[in-house]
Amino acid sequence: MTFLRSFLFALYLLVLTPPYATACFIVFPFMNAARRFDFVRGWTRLAIGAARLLCGIRYQIEGREHMDTMLDKPVVLLSKHQSAWETIAYVALMPKPLCYVFKRELLLVPFFGWALGMLKMVHINRKEGTRAFSSAARQGRERLAEGAWIIMFPEGTRTPSGMANPRYKSGGARLAVETGAWVIPMAVNSGRVWPRNSFLKYPGTITISIGPSIPSANKTADQLNQEVRDWIERDMRRIDPQSYGNGQPA
Repeated sequence: MTFLRSFLFALYLLVLTPPYATACFIVFPFMNAARRFDFVRGWTRLAIGAARLLCGIRYQIEGREHMDTMLDKPVVLLSKHQSAWETIAYVALMPKPLCYVFKRELLLVPFFGWALGMLKMVHINRKEGTRAFSSAARQGRERLAEGAWIIMFPEGTRTPSGMANPRYKSGGARLAVETGAWVIPMAVNSGRVWPRNSFLKYPGTITISIGPSIPSANKTADQLNQEVRDWIERDMRRIDPQSYGNGQPA
């Protein structure tokens, strides 16, 4: 049954995505950045809705009040990353338009990447080396000034549930320090129902836990990154104790 439900979900996305992306190409030239984001948000809502109906994947959000007090401030969201679910769901669930930071190669992915290229995101050319961060900081500052929030996954890639002592890259914290933005840490236990590199999706409830905002002023990127890591890893053991054995902090 799990395989069948997962297959139907994959088939649904396969059928939905190309025409939706084509619609993006048609209507985007007549829309500003905010309306383009809202249009894409419609696809993400359909995707997480299908995950609930077909795979039994539900979600709950804790700490939403920490975002409600920051709606008029520049914010960099730094989130735990366990599956593709949060990459999709955050677009639908966050209270502000999101700006993802991604490698430029993703723009070449058929349909998904092409539509992504028509949105105001921050894309990095890794071949530029040290100049890549300067470009990201410039783009990030522009997006924040326009009212969007930036989101990054400091682990850099999806990590399995219960992974002890994961390495957190400081790029997101560095971007926050460079732009003077606040940071909101986020813990999410999506890997238990949507494992990375797995076709199978399992029924269950994903918890998104939103932490208190952290100011970047008068901090180094390493200091800020450590604060973010400490909060996320501690909260992961609270919302997903089964994956961490005794649940002790990292």
